[in-house]
Amino acid sequence: MRHPSALPARRTALALFGAALAGAPFWRPAHAGAAARATGLDDPAKKEIAMRLVSSAENSSLDWKAQYRYIEDIGDGRGYTAGIIGFCSGTGDMLDLVELYTARRPGNVLAAYLPALRAVDGSDSHDGLDPGFPNDWRRAALDTAFQRAQDDERDRVYFGPAVRQGKADGLRVLGQFAYYDAIVMHGDGDDPLSFRTIRRRALRSARPPAQGGDEVTYLHAFLDARVWAMKQEPAHEDTSRVDTAQRVFLRQGNLDLDPPLDWKVYGDSYHIG
Repeated sequence: MRHPSALPARRTALALFGAALAGAPFWRPAHAGAAARATGLDDPAKKEIAMRLVSSAENSSLDWKAQYRYIEDIGDGRGYTAGIIGFCSGTGDMLDLVELYTARRPGNVLAAYLPALRAVDGSDSHDGLDPGFPNDWRRAALDTAFQRAQDDERDRVYFGPAVRQGKADGLRVLGQFAYYDAIVMHGDGDDPLSFRTIRRRALRSARPPAQGGDEVTYLHAFLDARVWAMKQEPAHEDTSRVDTAQRVFLRQGNLDLDPPLDWKVYGDSYHIG
């Protein structure tokens, strides 16, 4: 999912962002090599924690694998929101997902909706999707090929870019997660509330470790910028996923997201032992 102002340009912006990440090496000072070799959010155990943390905010549940079948219109201007990371019919990432699934599994139950998904991209319209799309999404979610497609698109569009940028900035696991959660909600691009804009805003007041700055100071600046961005949009004005989750871990000095973890989102308490 991402901010509505980014909708029309979303696919182009993500393509450019991904190409830049893949094709141009990040600047790294000599001391960054050791940090890059340390445990990151892409470690399987840490990635599992990341998925549970995001699911607590997106779905009020730690059972992120139960969310493959999730779908609803939450009234945020993005059309249908669905799946493990909140793919949206109005922002293009749901279309990308169904195109990938159809390439791998031709004739699947969602393939017939591709023309409608292309037509509604950039809007909150359900034209051509109702009434059958939600039930067919849930049917597709029983297919392991669709689950794998969701995993792969999550990694390509959200998780991979966040971890690479976090490591390039010299951040440990918590910082990489803060980037991931921000990209999940805001996407990336040049609009005023994107991840890239949030990071740029943070850099005005603090430097990340890769630029010689203090990690804790920089992460507080990044979370301040994230909260500012969230408050610009009514659908995201509850900032508890930062205030009573990420900020709690930061104040505890838990920069590697080591369990046990205790946090709250929307007033609900969660624990990972």
